[in-house]
Amino acid sequence: MEKKLGRFDVLALVIGSIIGWGSFTLPGKQFLNQSGVINTTIGLIAGGVLVMLIQVAYHVMLHGHIEEGGEFTYTLNNLGRGHGFIVGWSLSLCYLSMIPLNASAYVLLFKVIFGEKYSFGYLYTVASYKVYVSDVLIMSLVIIIFSYINIKGLKVSSKVQNIMSFLLVIIVFLLVFFVGYKSDLKVFQKNYLENYSFSFKEISTVISIVPFLFVGFDVIPQVARELKFKAHRATLLALISILIGVFIYAGLNLVAGFSFSREQAIQTNWAVADSVISKLGYVGFSIMLVALWAAITGGINGFMIASSKLIASLSQKGIMDKKYSKKNANDVYPYAIIFVAVVSLIAPWIGREVILYIVDMASVLAAVAYGYVSYISYKNSKVKYVKILCFAAMIVSIGFILLLLFPYSPAMLKMPALIFLILWTVFGIIVYYNHTTS
Repeated sequence: MEKKLGRFDVLALVIGSIIGWGSFTLPGKQFLNQSGVINTTIGLIAGGVLVMLIQVAYHVMLHGHIEEGGEFTYTLNNLGRGHGFIVGWSLSLCYLSMIPLNASAYVLLFKVIFGEKYSFGYLYTVASYKVYVSDVLIMSLVIIIFSYINIKGLKVSSKVQNIMSFLLVIIVFLLVFFVGYKSDLKVFQKNYLENYSFSFKEISTVISIVPFLFVGFDVIPQVARELKFKAHRATLLALISILIGVFIYAGLNLVAGFSFSREQAIQTNWAVADSVISKLGYVGFSIMLVALWAAITGGINGFMIASSKLIASLSQKGIMDKKYSKKNANDVYPYAIIFVAVVSLIAPWIGREVILYIVDMASVLAAVAYGYVSYISYKNSKVKYVKILCFAAMIVSIGFILLLLFPYSPAMLKMPALIFLILWTVFGIIVYYNHTTS
């Protein structure tokens, strides 16, 4: 197989997959009000370190396993078909849910630029979210376009990814610098530095969503066979990507914090955007929209690549129809990409709020995959200190799951997300037993 991905390609792929719409909206909706600036930053750094710990286990996997399917085939080869199915079933929803989530951000971006008045064809309301024909058309068009880009081949899609990720990182860095330069730092100091108190509860609410925030770091195993360099060197790129991810999330939270107190942030329509407009005007806002566009585009493209390869791997192992593992002249899996697109095209009809519930519960599923990789790497490690780190990664993965499911956790999933988790689990059991008995 021709190697198609260089170091910058991989770096761009992971950054684009880690950073999406949430990095621009979470500061106003959650971070500032619940955790402020300092505790949010501590939570992001701590979460980043924990993900880096899990990356040690992924390093062990990449060192001896470059088969497509990544975590799925790693688990299947080491623990058998049942455990492999659990990981594959979990990751398939993690990856698939991120595509329509970022596609729905195109709708929000459209409304920000042109206003609500351009929404037309009201259909119905799902979970307090109004679904319009215009929304369905925009999301569907975006999904179809990126399906076409990926069917054209990995070289084309990686070029798109490189441009998006480069724009994103540069623009966010500039926004942090110039918004900070234009801000009254005495007001910022009064809001966030004076009377600051360390709060484990506030920090843990940030740490608990780390599996969702950084799920993109694990797309590397899905493209391990296409790397132009030895697979285990991708570990360094994943670590750099996680650090950049921490900077972007914390930086955009800082941008919002420069202009608004904790109480004010939750009352704004869009804290990051409002802060940029107040300090840099609509020229700065326009530049920020380019970064936002780059983030959501990179997210769709990155997870389109990862999910199609996972589906192809499930097909190769006989868990899905064999046609999904057939390649075209561009050396990609067109049927797998079409399958991903068709499933993603269902999402526009159920509304963004329901998609968010699915993404929330996907954090648990991501942590399950992390736990499996950590356990297998712990068993396979020969070096003592690596074995200890893999065991620690396994504990971290379990900790993520408990934070999201334990009844008294400050970050426990909301009831709709728990219901979706139960339904997906039951559906998976039915699919597995129907397949094994057929």
